[in-house]
Amino acid sequence: MMGDYGTVADGPGQNPGTCDEALSTLYHFLDGELTDERTRQIQRHLDECSPCLGAFDFEAELKVVVAKGCRDTVPERLRLRVAAVIAEAAKGSSGVPGSSPSGGGLGDEH
Repeated sequence: MMGDYGTVADGPGQNPGTCDEALSTLYHFLDGELTDERTRQIQRHLDECSPCLGAFDFEAELKVVVAKGCRDTVPERLRLRVAAVIAEAAKGSSGVPGSSPSGGGLGDEH
């Protein structure tokens, strides 16, 4: 139950979790970087604290929007040049761009 100071009891025998603690680990929680126990603690807090759940929902949605909006497309010409350099390296050349006799490295502008 939420107290006046943002403290939520995690259950019988558990240390209380605060809103500050939950919010400070929010990105780690979203990214799945917490231990199983810490994830359960934060999830319990979110289940019982609507202000923190609101913050979580906002940050989760923001993360999705940013991920969708930050996808760059690679020009087809560049993609083909990179693929050619990789194929050349796989065939046993030195693997150094621009080192082939034809000068087909990534830095060449034709």
